[in-house]
Amino acid sequence: MVRVRLAPSPTGTLHIGTARTAVFNWLFARRHGGQFLLRIEDTDKERSKPEFTENILEGLQWLGLSWDEEPIHQSARVEHHRQTIQQLLDAGLAYRCFASEDELTAMREAQMASKQAPRYDNRHRHLSAEQQAAFVTEGRMATVRFRIDDQRSIEWKDLVRGPMRWAGADLGGDMVIARRAPADQIGDPLYNLVVVCDDAAMGITHVIRGEDHIANTAKQLLLYEALGLQQPEFAHTPLILNQAGRKLSKRDGVTSVNDFRGMGYTADALANYMTLLGWSPPEGMEERFSLTQAAEVFGFERVNKAGARFDWDKLNWLNGQVLHELGREELLKRLIPLWQDAGFAPAECSEAWCLQLCELIGPSLTLLADGVDQAKPFFVRPELQDDAKGQLEVPGAREALGALLKLLPEGPLGAEEAKPLLAQACESAGVKKGVLMKSLRGALLGQLQGPDLMDSWLLLHTRGEDGARISRCLG
Repeated sequence: MVRVRLAPSPTGTLHIGTARTAVFNWLFARRHGGQFLLRIEDTDKERSKPEFTENILEGLQWLGLSWDEEPIHQSARVEHHRQTIQQLLDAGLAYRCFASEDELTAMREAQMASKQAPRYDNRHRHLSAEQQAAFVTEGRMATVRFRIDDQRSIEWKDLVRGPMRWAGADLGGDMVIARRAPADQIGDPLYNLVVVCDDAAMGITHVIRGEDHIANTAKQLLLYEALGLQQPEFAHTPLILNQAGRKLSKRDGVTSVNDFRGMGYTADALANYMTLLGWSPPEGMEERFSLTQAAEVFGFERVNKAGARFDWDKLNWLNGQVLHELGREELLKRLIPLWQDAGFAPAECSEAWCLQLCELIGPSLTLLADGVDQAKPFFVRPELQDDAKGQLEVPGAREALGALLKLLPEGPLGAEEAKPLLAQACESAGVKKGVLMKSLRGALLGQLQGPDLMDSWLLLHTRGEDGARISRCLG
């Protein structure tokens, strides 16, 4: 059975790149009837926080990415990681390195001065027992390093990039797999070692992650071999890039799923768009789709090798499509909390009135938050903008509005009853219909742009607002 995992570090909120990795893992698992698992990599004690874990889990749930087993916390497996490191030490495949940080810094500076690529020079790979004892007597701490043969060639077939080959000499020397600790102890296990241990323990069959992990994959394959573990298949997906072609980062502003959610993007649109960040749907499939629809056809043969540039216009278009597909009842359900947060009082209006408002503004929404700005003139009497003030100076504008005000009924007003009133007001003031209609829009909405005028007028009349707004324009 296909078993894939997302392994986020709870050192920050759910990043768009992590979320896209989650989408690809989830789609691949669902496509093959497999399982999508979570592992919280919380071994960074200083930076990992429970609130970040909660944010990650909540964000995945919001996106519709359900997981199939209880999440595993990496910190609970530290003793197993240490036992594995001891196994490598006992087999002579790893050793204790007593090089101090000052010595390593001097080594790197010398390499840079001679224009060599920085790497560990394996200086403590062959320490004698006497040399080790001398370092211990000095009180030196020791890391644990895994031996990497510079002559090795590490090869694998990547599901996205095809045949891959990495030279052992390009991996930076023997790899640290445990931080400094007293020589009779094993320090905190490090990323490449614990990932291999945990993926093997979880039965992960496919590791799907960003291309920035390719060098890690070469190192991890050596660890799988040394430990006699079954190697998973690997798929390295393209990075998400900004418009300048650089990796999307916090400097670009919005990068967390929380940010997108707060801006008014829907989960459906964001998940849809993240799927398109590096994956092309098959011919004949529309770009607007659900995760379930994408899972039916998802495969790595259609994942691009090149980085995926983030396109705000495409995301906005998709979000608009999702909002336009919503029924007015569902749209109202999503907008009411936003209206309440904005200080509006939808509870004072009938549900039928609110549904009509949703029907009126729904087709023009791009972001859910647009539903606040566009609904505001119906809840709060707007100030007159310059274009509306200018329209009121058109000859006959105020006279036509005054004539219409006298004709307004106190009771309900429907479209069929409203049209004759407009005609009578125009005739009374001696103006063309366009003058009255533009003036009425300015009076009711405070500006000359907005949703359908007739529907807007009838909604405001239901609240008894049309008369008051017209009256203020006649002075």
